[in-house]
Amino acid sequence: MLIQRIASRRPQLAWMAALLVVAGLGGCGGGDDRAAEAQAALPVMTVYKSPTCGCCVAWVDHLRANGLTVEVVDEPQMNPLKGSLGVPGDLRSCHTATIGDYVVEGHVPAQDIQRLLAERPAVQGLAVPGMPIGSPGMEMGDRVDPYEVIAFQGEQRQVFAQHRERVGATDESHAGHSDHGGH
Repeated sequence: MLIQRIASRRPQLAWMAALLVVAGLGGCGGGDDRAAEAQAALPVMTVYKSPTCGCCVAWVDHLRANGLTVEVVDEPQMNPLKGSLGVPGDLRSCHTATIGDYVVEGHVPAQDIQRLLAERPAVQGLAVPGMPIGSPGMEMGDRVDPYEVIAFQGEQRQVFAQHRERVGATDESHAGHSDHGGH
């Protein structure tokens, strides 16, 4: 039912993505207003997490600090939910989210989610398998273990982004923070 509801919103989401592109091309005069309008046009992200997970709360804080609107649902039975959303077993992490018609699994940086929504690749979603130290919500001092954001569609996998440094809460650039693979 969730997938059908998401699929029925595809034309609306395409319009919102176009609005984001137009807002980004604003240039001078009123650019801040256009950026605010584009941000407001982003779909609400629903994050499903275990009621006791602290790193999930920290990830939600990261998303909100980067302008995403997030609704949190405490879900004590995460595995059935992940299965119903089609998250492959080898890509699973602690929390699962939906935004637009995409699934986001694990500690995916907000900038990669925003890029996903802007570029609209034909994938089911993005995942950061496991819980890499230094990914958003998994900060431990200055330590950052390199990790990849994987785009998936069924059994197909492709690297969407690679991160070797911390992704800042207000960082909007990709320079120095990630190397993007194909998508």
